[in-house]
Amino acid sequence: MTSPTPPRPVNMSRERYSPGPELSERARTGRPTRTETAFGVSAWLVTRYEDVRAVLGDANRFSSAGLVRHADRASSRTDADPSDELQFADAASFMVGQDPPEHTRLRRLLTPEFTMRRMRVLEPRVRAVVDDVLDGMQGAGPPLDLVKSFALPIPSLVICELLGVPYSDREMFQRLSSVQLQLTTSQDERTEAFLALRSYLSDLVNRHRSAPDDDLIGMLIREHDEDISHDELVGIALVLLIAGHETTANALGTGTALLLEHPEQLAAIRDEPERVDDAVEELLRFLTPVHSGLPRTVMADTAVGGQEMHTGDLVVPSLPMANRDLSLVTAPDDFDISREPVQHVAFGHGIHHCTGAPLARMELRIALPALLRRFPKLRLELSPADIRFRSMTAVHGVERLPVAW
Repeated sequence: MTSPTPPRPVNMSRERYSPGPELSERARTGRPTRTETAFGVSAWLVTRYEDVRAVLGDANRFSSAGLVRHADRASSRTDADPSDELQFADAASFMVGQDPPEHTRLRRLLTPEFTMRRMRVLEPRVRAVVDDVLDGMQGAGPPLDLVKSFALPIPSLVICELLGVPYSDREMFQRLSSVQLQLTTSQDERTEAFLALRSYLSDLVNRHRSAPDDDLIGMLIREHDEDISHDELVGIALVLLIAGHETTANALGTGTALLLEHPEQLAAIRDEPERVDDAVEELLRFLTPVHSGLPRTVMADTAVGGQEMHTGDLVVPSLPMANRDLSLVTAPDDFDISREPVQHVAFGHGIHHCTGAPLARMELRIALPALLRRFPKLRLELSPADIRFRSMTAVHGVERLPVAW
């Protein structure tokens, strides 16, 4: 027997490429409203651009480490699941679940690896990875699933090389990370996947420690061994491995589907290199693959968007709705690569703004035009209305994308 599918949290409401009607309706008033998170805990849903930035940009008022306190509180419930507490507590050992000064210390160690200068050094290798993947598609011939043959391999190869993870292990970590992000899997399955992935990366860090290479893990061991613990290294590797391929892979797959439904804008990206940078920013704004990230915890009584919030309350900032706010762009529900880029929050905001954002942008800027130039007659092998989108996962995207050329 299978467990019944849990209801989809409102903050994960999507309708194809856009926020879903439940989420849009909540955003209509502009004020934060009560909702239930994926973990069954009540939270304030924040949707306005200004309010989302306020929550994400103020670590003193809105803590990223507060889930541990909620795990402690949950342990007193008769229906509490110990595995929930395990994963909540472990989240605090990762940068995404930390506040300053711990977060500041670890972020400072990582930032040099994701500067624009470092990206320029990596660019030739990313281009080579993209070319290899496109060669494989051409050799296999149509039809094929673009998610499996293009969107997943490129960021997986890149992040494996960056971290020093053997690419031969990609199917294992893709499967485990997918289980982690799916709400339709049981808590036991998510816990088992989490522990397996953590154990794998712990062994990987130990191997790197005995012979540090030039990859990111090796660099952290060689240059900062006294400043970073084993568990912190494992946590960093886990976050980068999952975030480094899941978010970019879904942006590549869903972005290609969206472009195939907008042939004039697709042609501009294919034929006009000077428009690619702005197009990528509009894709990120319009698609916003991550729903909200970790909830924040209110540290002292405060107000957001005219709504009073109390110490201990959870807050869920809606990234897709913030990126559709009229205060940010006009005609926000239109996909338009000719618009001036805006300061969207697809990568978050504040101290937890995605460390790997420069890498993700570079992969999108290289991979999408290369795909469209290699296969100028690329087309969907199904009706756009039949494209299936992921509905119960932390990162939004298409499940499959059958294409031909």
